[in-house]
Amino acid sequence: MDAVRIIEVKQSVFADNDRRAAQLRQDLKERGVFLLNLMSSPGAGKTTTLKRTVELLKDKIKIGVMEADIDSDVDARTMAAAGVRSIQLHTGGMCHLDADMTRQGLDELLAEGGVELAILENVGNLVCPAEFDTGAVKNAAILSVPEGDDKPLKYPLMFQVCDVVLINKIDVAPYFDFDLERCTEYIRMRNPDAKVIPICAKTGEGVEEWANWLRGQVQAWHSLP
Repeated sequence: MDAVRIIEVKQSVFADNDRRAAQLRQDLKERGVFLLNLMSSPGAGKTTTLKRTVELLKDKIKIGVMEADIDSDVDARTMAAAGVRSIQLHTGGMCHLDADMTRQGLDELLAEGGVELAILENVGNLVCPAEFDTGAVKNAAILSVPEGDDKPLKYPLMFQVCDVVLINKIDVAPYFDFDLERCTEYIRMRNPDAKVIPICAKTGEGVEEWANWLRGQVQAWHSLP
């Protein structure tokens, strides 16, 4: 009997995507565009956090937003109303974006030029989005207090790939069994270099620190050769 060839499909898919993501990052560098990939579970407060971020930065940096969802254009309309260029990406049922899908969105978002900071609000999911490099310069995750402080233990990859973690809805921490120090410790277990910023997107608490961090990252990216 002839030998059967075995192909590790998952490994091959990831390797191919990683190459495409690296090329996309290089292309964005040449165009002077910083791409942020924002991830979280559904309802953690991505869009509300983005609105607050835009309010603080839109007069300092030219921002464009890509909203990824399985369906609807609710979030894209929300961001457009906040005063930034916004497009909706429908994933056709897929629970994440990969590098090629992100490039398709960027081709549309950047068609008219003038964007220095492109933000991808990824599909609400703590598993699949963490597995696929989108070509982003930095990855950010939002963990909301009602989800519990043990999320970094249950979804390790999400916190391993993130450069910054926003702990949102910190205003309701007294009403939940949520320990900020313990959560931060769990995040550090997964990623010692991750920056952790407690925020309340609803009230604006802590958002300025996050916006300043992001602005600094954009400036550093633009200054690199």
